[in-house]
Amino acid sequence: MKLAKNKVVFEDCKKSCTEIECFSILDNQSILVTGGTGFMGKWIAEMVSYINETGNYNIKLYLLGRDISKFKEEVPHLAEKPFVSLIKQDVRYLHNLPSDVNYIIHAAGTPDNREHVSNPLKTIETFYKGTQSVLDAATRLTDLRKVVHLSSHQVYGKNETEQFINENAFGAFEALNVASCYAEAKRIAETLCSHYKNSMRLPIVILRPFAFIGPYQDLEKPWAINSFIRDAMLGGPIRVLGNGLTQRSYLYASDMAYCILLSLIKGENGGIYNFGSKVGISLNDLAIKIQNQSVSKIEILSRSSKDFDNVSKLVPNTDKITRQLNFKETITLDKAIERTILWNQLNND
Repeated sequence: MKLAKNKVVFEDCKKSCTEIECFSILDNQSILVTGGTGFMGKWIAEMVSYINETGNYNIKLYLLGRDISKFKEEVPHLAEKPFVSLIKQDVRYLHNLPSDVNYIIHAAGTPDNREHVSNPLKTIETFYKGTQSVLDAATRLTDLRKVVHLSSHQVYGKNETEQFINENAFGAFEALNVASCYAEAKRIAETLCSHYKNSMRLPIVILRPFAFIGPYQDLEKPWAINSFIRDAMLGGPIRVLGNGLTQRSYLYASDMAYCILLSLIKGENGGIYNFGSKVGISLNDLAIKIQNQSVSKIEILSRSSKDFDNVSKLVPNTDKITRQLNFKETITLDKAIERTILWNQLNND
């Protein structure tokens, strides 16, 4: 089953990687990924593996994370790759980076709001102190080409309009709500990036991720699409809790990894890019899509403890990243759901 799972991921990388020749600039270069043992890190490693194998390149990866042993257990085929080096390190206490690093992808930190609320100070430290540590270390590299900082769509605050969110749109914040610690920490981290770009001349690109789905993402994470897929795989019912008119968009993981690597070579220094799918969908319609892909007939239960006056909409305007990076989504939401279910079924066998 491991081979079948790996084949699913390889096929997805092949589908998403539409311009493999553009990565020739990364041949014989070294990329360091903070948060490298998490969801994004695993997919970056899968995409680099595909690019190296198919394009006959020699791109080296340093994956920095706190739980190296878990990574080795979950993805031994990646941990054993000759181009992968694992570094056990809490990003908050990072001092030095390998001297041959040419590119940095700073993706450390979880978007899980349960952890933010339970430990808000650690959340702030991870994104403020961790980002500062990474950027300080980056200033000491002699051949650094680019830093890509993964921020968050939550820096935009609340959005209850019908418009897609562009890179200049900012809504309201609940300053005294402890759950705001994640968004505020991400804003501070972006300010740090601006400082290091302007004062230290670091070449920095900021990506603001929205929502993703695909293999390696834990279905127990508290996000609607994960919960719906988990419910469906368990035989239902699919439970829509809260406002079913809420709109989100979901970019598949192989498109995500490809876009991050594109930003390394095509992202404009100082540029800020929305990063996600431009195809929005309500939670009600999302539940129906997943229901339609289930083998057995399952029920959808919609429940809420209150009436809602407004509809939350988090769908990015992706014109800028499409125009400047020539990024295009290759995997539809229907196919993303299908591939995610298939991989998880193989993972459970």
